[in-house]
Amino acid sequence: MQMNYWAVLVSALSAFLLGGLWFGPLFGKAWMKANGFTEESLKGKPMGMIFGLSFVLMLVAAVNLTMFIGPESRIEMGALWGFLAGFGWVATFLGVIYLFERRPLGHFLINALYCILALTIMGAILAVWK
Repeated sequence: MQMNYWAVLVSALSAFLLGGLWFGPLFGKAWMKANGFTEESLKGKPMGMIFGLSFVLMLVAAVNLTMFIGPESRIEMGALWGFLAGFGWVATFLGVIYLFERRPLGHFLINALYCILALTIMGAILAVWK
């Protein structure tokens, strides 16, 4: 199967940028509270490595999703496949883990909804740029 590497790169970048907004100005404070983080506890962490590895993981997700979507797809189908991957696989597995770890519902919702939205957008981008 041929892969459009620009589409993979742009879709990974979209998820990375959405994460910056999602875990920053949109839900950053709630996410920090749910994890028991403070500004001080996050200082001094190797942010370059964290951001770099996060982007690499987004690239892996984009490659996986583009192979799942296949060579023939329209934007609405790509978005649907991304949504189904986010909701049907990622969010459900997170849900099981969060239940056993007894994590708060708000924490689950912040993380699961990010995954669903990011994969939906990635799927739409990958389908358009086939």
